[in-house]
Amino acid sequence: MSERGADERITELEIKLGYAEDMIDTLNQAVFRQQEQIDLLQRQLTELHRRMRESGAADAFDPGEELPPHY
Repeated sequence: MSERGADERITELEIKLGYAEDMIDTLNQAVFRQQEQIDLLQRQLTELHRRMRESGAADAFDPGEELPPHY
């Protein structure tokens, strides 16, 4: 293989590597944001569960006594 052909292949690989690194950074940012959202939702769910226990609402609700939606 000629030196020019090798240089072109190296340049092409460097370009592909640059795109791959950019894609990895973008995906890492997306995963980080999603984890932040999951953490927030988990905290909210925990707080809601705590409030329901404190208010006694969990014992007051009986799904068997609820009317179906067509009534």
